[in-house]
Amino acid sequence: MFASRSRPLAGLDITTSSIKLIELVPNGRGYRVECYAAEPSPPNSITEKSIVDSDAVGAAVRRAIKRAATKVTEVAIAISGDAAITKVIQMPRHLNDDEMEQQVEIQADQYIPFPMEEVSFDFQVIGESSSDPDMVDVLLVATRTENVDQRRAAVEAAGLKARVVDVEPFALENACALLTHQMPDGGMDHQIAVVDFGASSTTLSVLQDLRVIYTRDFNFGGQQLTEEIMRIYGLSLEDAGRAKKEGGLPSNYQPEVLDPFVDDMTQQVSRSLQFFLASGGGREQPDEILVCGGCANIPGVADLIASKVGIPTEIGDPLGQMKVSSRARSQGVQGDATALLTACGLALRSFD
Repeated sequence: MFASRSRPLAGLDITTSSIKLIELVPNGRGYRVECYAAEPSPPNSITEKSIVDSDAVGAAVRRAIKRAATKVTEVAIAISGDAAITKVIQMPRHLNDDEMEQQVEIQADQYIPFPMEEVSFDFQVIGESSSDPDMVDVLLVATRTENVDQRRAAVEAAGLKARVVDVEPFALENACALLTHQMPDGGMDHQIAVVDFGASSTTLSVLQDLRVIYTRDFNFGGQQLTEEIMRIYGLSLEDAGRAKKEGGLPSNYQPEVLDPFVDDMTQQVSRSLQFFLASGGGREQPDEILVCGGCANIPGVADLIASKVGIPTEIGDPLGQMKVSSRARSQGVQGDATALLTACGLALRSFD
């Protein structure tokens, strides 16, 4: 899951609402968006973040590959954070790689509540233990193998290879390096909250010195607004989604549909920050909130959240410091920028 890679690969973010593929290439001290495409997820192909129709998802991935016009044949994908078990364990620092792997496997059984033959796991040494200089901290990550196999099957159905299987919170942490231009002091010596609104769920992550120290998923997302538009105006799912993005709804849309939804957004952020503050001693309010995801494009949402929680808030833009190829621009990558945190974090694995 964590091994370094040398050949180019694209980030492939598969969600209940869309499939986003992005390829980044080095450009000076930064990156350029080389290729991009997004496709709607086939209806009923993904439920509760699990892929139930690999062939349908694979066909959508093939369409994205064709539209992106990329030659990359290998991708980085991610499983959801709530499908993974993460634990920092301590190991003797003198162990070589083979010995470390053997010892981690022996200890993993203590922390994983499933039979080991049903589990995929990996680990990474993250540094010297603060409690014992003769030990190192090791990050252990595990998930049921079926969670990995579902996504690999969809990728293979598209004729691609999943070279990296990451976990969404780690991909998001990776992508936050692309948001430092919006953070005070580049995020160092600061706590920054990143709220990523998805279709059916939202993730609040709090970073200290660009490292995630807290993450929480909650059931709220843009799909709720789409469904409300469907219900009130009698539209299909596809038409409601298009109207939400492009406009053209009746004059009562903002006061009766959009404003209550935005108010709910702000309440969800406020509640999640309260959970963060209560999660451990000495917790303090973040210095800044960056709002990402499709809902971040709602006009005025950053100002409303800031007024509700009393914390400076901006719309997160991971592409803000990047050049964009004409191919990617034609596919609307800049309009989708706020929703590309996970995809960009996965694409950055190409440069590990």
